[in-house]
Amino acid sequence: MTDEGLIGRVRGTIAGVLKGAGELVSGATNAAKDAVVSVLQDAADVTNAVAGTAANVFSGALGAVQEAGTGLVNAVKGTVVGVILGVGEVATVTVGVISDTVRAAFKGTRDIGADVTETATAVAEGVITATKDTGLTLSESAVALGRSALKGAKEVSGDVIGVISNTVSGAASGAAEVGGDVLAAIRGTAKGIVQGAGEVGTDITDATSAVLSGAIDGAKKVGVSAEQAATAAAEGALEAAEGIGESAVHAVRDVAASGVGGVKAVLKGEQDT
Repeated sequence: MTDEGLIGRVRGTIAGVLKGAGELVSGATNAAKDAVVSVLQDAADVTNAVAGTAANVFSGALGAVQEAGTGLVNAVKGTVVGVILGVGEVATVTVGVISDTVRAAFKGTRDIGADVTETATAVAEGVITATKDTGLTLSESAVALGRSALKGAKEVSGDVIGVISNTVSGAASGAAEVGGDVLAAIRGTAKGIVQGAGEVGTDITDATSAVLSGAIDGAKKVGVSAEQAATAAAEGALEAAEGIGESAVHAVRDVAASGVGGVKAVLKGEQDT
């Protein structure tokens, strides 16, 4: 199938869902999954074909959204899930697949003139909810999500801080949706975000503050203690910071001790700072 054929197929299917009475998340999931399977099962090199396939699927899905003028968030979430599940039917879902999917979602959002901050929550929810049907652990998926979301936002010149916060909040919502460990999802996502921040030069203090803010927001939505969520986020951020350097460790500890929105995180060894 040509790229144009794949894009047109996904676009047409999701356009039909938008015009009808179908449920958009599941409709987008099925359309994306079927399209990915149809391409990858005939690919000579599945690993190298994933990124391009994901990009084409998102182009088709978001093209339908652009035409309809509605459904952006649900279409993005469903497409994320469908891409990951589709890859899983043909090959092993790896952290690289998560990264390719997140970046394709952000690029597709930008290409239709929408704000990636608006779709970051949906991307995170999609990644985390799809994890239960892959060989990845929740923590592995969350770390890959956080790291690729940070880098993806930088690549498309999006609101990096807003993306960070919404990604952590979405990870919490996604974990709760499938009965997963919400705190593990927050911790892993925070770790990935700070890893990514260290790699691309995003200020660690700003990134950590946004991570805690997203954790607290996500906790409120799913009924988890805000203090526990903030602590889980700070723990993940600290683990990543320890691999970056002493200044990053101090930045994370300072944010945790100061807190965000009146909620402080409790880290081991606070007295050492």
